[in-house]
Amino acid sequence: MVVVGQGYVGLPVAMAALSAGHRVTGIDTNHWKVGLLLGGVSPIEDVVDHSIMEGLSNGGYHPTADFSASEGFDTAVITVPTPLVDGNPDLQFIRDAATALSTWITPGCLVILESTSYPGTTEELMVPLLERGSGLAAGRDFFVGYSPERIDPGNKTWNLLNTPKVVSGIDSESLARVTDFYSSLGISVVPVSGTREAEMTKLLENTFRHVNIAMINELAMFSNQLGVNIWEAIEAANTKPFGFMRFDPGPGVGGHCLPVDPSYLSWAIRDKANAEFRFVSLANNVNDSMALYVAKRAVALLEESKTGQIEGSNCLLVGLAYKPNTGDTRESPAVAVANSLRSFGINLFGLDEHVHENSWPADTGRVYGNEKKVFDMAIILTNHSGTDLDWVKASSGLVLDTRNSLTGPNVYPL
Repeated sequence: MVVVGQGYVGLPVAMAALSAGHRVTGIDTNHWKVGLLLGGVSPIEDVVDHSIMEGLSNGGYHPTADFSASEGFDTAVITVPTPLVDGNPDLQFIRDAATALSTWITPGCLVILESTSYPGTTEELMVPLLERGSGLAAGRDFFVGYSPERIDPGNKTWNLLNTPKVVSGIDSESLARVTDFYSSLGISVVPVSGTREAEMTKLLENTFRHVNIAMINELAMFSNQLGVNIWEAIEAANTKPFGFMRFDPGPGVGGHCLPVDPSYLSWAIRDKANAEFRFVSLANNVNDSMALYVAKRAVALLEESKTGQIEGSNCLLVGLAYKPNTGDTRESPAVAVANSLRSFGINLFGLDEHVHENSWPADTGRVYGNEKKVFDMAIILTNHSGTDLDWVKASSGLVLDTRNSLTGPNVYPL
């Protein structure tokens, strides 16, 4: 089988398939990533090096950038990125993957899309590309399905294997084939009637989170003006056993899902219903504004504590990844916070043991902790479980804590 994309989604799928007895070709156009994999090094935290090495040594796993290695596949899973360009969906990675795979489609094979996109992408975009390149008919000669990824990088409780998998197909036989494949990996499946419903499921999940995080972020900004401890209010509300679901404020939203996926739904509603999805527009405005709010709050705290110029102050950014215990910096709010602080002439340093050098933001010095350094301020943006926050507090004149992870006389909440 083939898994196109060997990142946070595709690599766990490849390893699960390998463990289930499949021979797996992992295709990725990122040559740096392929080089790591060929050397037995995992580019993500959720897959350990030993799994890669074992797959390489027994010949069951073959990472490559060459689509010709797809020849003879029985199942292909596409897990490529679906970013935004100027606020609109960019499906070029899906187009490229489907076009490249189409050459190697044979009767009876199965192609599954996992990449997040708007309802209709599988049937309206991918299927025609597969048919055009193969000369075969989907649903008659080969089978096609959609199953939205639910990978949560860094989550030690919920992973690919124990999270139920929504599955769909373009027809009943395709659905049966998709169901059989994921069941063979030991994953519990949730069948839905069509690919559009499965595509909508993913967008619904992430739009729900995006909107609720925006609400609590906006409340956090107002709470300072109202003299309210928002964190204490959240804790109290969370004691209600019904009718409330906890969401915490922060410096913004990151990763592929929250900053991107709801905009796919907004775009589809504008395109097909000629209407505006107002909840997403408002949530985008609020969550996008959080980075500037954090920067301005940091500057205000520095101004209160220093008699000199803010320009030239040294600030430590704690946690550059978008979420705890992962090195994933995709759409990380830390980048936006850093850019805003830099505009005030503040010198920036970063502390994050998870983020690789290739993803380290420019013009940001790297600090490894427990060093004899002194900072005018530290801003806790992501609270990795292994970070020595006591050292951060002791090394900084002020600490702006956007994650409610520290207390002390020099610590200020979001």
